[in-house]
Amino acid sequence: MSFLVDDSILHLALASLSDGSSSAGGRRERFTRFSFQRSPTARCCAEVELEYQPGDAVVGRAEGIATPLGDVRLAAEATLRAIEQFSHGSLRFDLLGVKQMRAFDANVVIVSILCIDSAGREPERRLLGCHLADDDVLRGTVIATLQATNRLLGNAIATR
Repeated sequence: MSFLVDDSILHLALASLSDGSSSAGGRRERFTRFSFQRSPTARCCAEVELEYQPGDAVVGRAEGIATPLGDVRLAAEATLRAIEQFSHGSLRFDLLGVKQMRAFDANVVIVSILCIDSAGREPERRLLGCHLADDDVLRGTVIATLQATNRLLGNAIATR
């Protein structure tokens, strides 16, 4: 089984460039692709692609054993690996947890992340993101992870 979300379906702007511009003319970080593949041997692989400008993309990848909870963890881990690559190693993330729940007659994904500044300039920060994920819980997990990190990533873009 394989899932694929491409940039014609989803454009998630994370932050604007260093000039602080949020106008439509400014280039922005985009979530361009998500794929999730499950093999017959119960292994699965999640890949998330983020693009700063055409041709400047990073891909995060996570592999593991297929389980309902494991699948959403892998989607979040792949997203964090892509963000770490985008920040050129200045940020490191540990996934503390992913929770799927039913709230207000909708499926919700909540992600808890620990952010560690590799340079040691900032204290560790705990981040939280959530997303309504009625149609696709794995895609919702990617978006919840991006929402948890979007302000922090905006600072990384400003120093890029």
